[in-house]
Amino acid sequence: MPTFSFFFLVLISPATITFSRPPPLMKISEATRWNSARRQLGKDACRTGNPIDDCWRCDPDWETNRKVLADCAIGFGRNAVGGRDGSLYVVTNSDSDDPVNPVPGTLRYGVIQEEPLWIIFDQDMVINLKEELVVNSHKTIDGRGHNIQIADGPCITIRNVSNIIIHNIYIHGCVPGQSAMVRDSTKHYGPRSKSDGDGISIFAGRDVWIDHCTLANCHDGLIDAVVGSTSITVSNNYMFNHDEVMLLGHSDDFLDDKNMQVTIAFNFFGENLVQRMPR
Repeated sequence: MPTFSFFFLVLISPATITFSRPPPLMKISEATRWNSARRQLGKDACRTGNPIDDCWRCDPDWETNRKVLADCAIGFGRNAVGGRDGSLYVVTNSDSDDPVNPVPGTLRYGVIQEEPLWIIFDQDMVINLKEELVVNSHKTIDGRGHNIQIADGPCITIRNVSNIIIHNIYIHGCVPGQSAMVRDSTKHYGPRSKSDGDGISIFAGRDVWIDHCTLANCHDGLIDAVVGSTSITVSNNYMFNHDEVMLLGHSDDFLDDKNMQVTIAFNFFGENLVQRMPR
C-alpha cells in the first residue's frame, strides 16, 4: 500500500448537500476577507499570528515588494518560488482568450511564456476561459489588490511543471474543457482531451503553492493533485458550495504517488461542502 506524507491544519464547518450559485462579484476574495478578520495577535496591529500573512502584510509597500511573498510559504510547498526571479507581467485584457494564439496582455499569454514571470492585474477582472489554462513553469498568478475571478469556463491546469504560486484568485463555475488545440508554451501547442472541470488540476507537478484563493461550484474537484505531484502547500483558502472538494492521489495502485507530500494549512472548509476534505 503506498504511503503519503500529508500535514493538515484545517478549519472545517458542517457540510450539507444544498448547493447554490456563487455570490456576485465580491470586492475582495472571501479567503482574504476571512483572514483579515482574524483576531489580532502580537505587538503590531497588522499581525494575525498566521506566519504566511505576517511575512508580508505588515509591509506598507507590499505592492512594490510583491515578490517577498515567494519567501512566505510554509510546509512541503515552501520551495515554490513561482516567478520571483523574473519580470512583472501585467494582465490588461480579460476579454480575449485564444487558446492557441493568445494576445499579449491576456492571462493566457503570460502563463505560457518560457521565462519566469510574476503576473499581476491592472484592475478587477472576471476571466472566462474558452479552454483550460495550462500554466508553464516558474509563474506566479498574484491577484492581490484587485478582485480577480476565473469563472464559468475551463479553469487552471498545472501539468508536468514546477514552481507555481497562485494567490488571491476567486475560481468558480469551472466546467470541463473540450477536446481542442491548446498552447502550453511559446514553443508548443497540441490537442488536449476533455478535461475534468477542476478548479485547479495539478498533474505530475511539483513545488506548487496555492494561497488565499476562494474556490466553489466546479464540475469535478476544487483542487486535485494526482499522478506523482508533490511538494505542494494549500493554505489560507476558502472553499464552499461543492461536492468533491480535494483529491490527493488518484489511485492506490499508482506507485509514484507513494512519495506525495502535501501541506494543508489555515484553510476554511465552508458551507455546503460534502466530501473529500481532502481525500
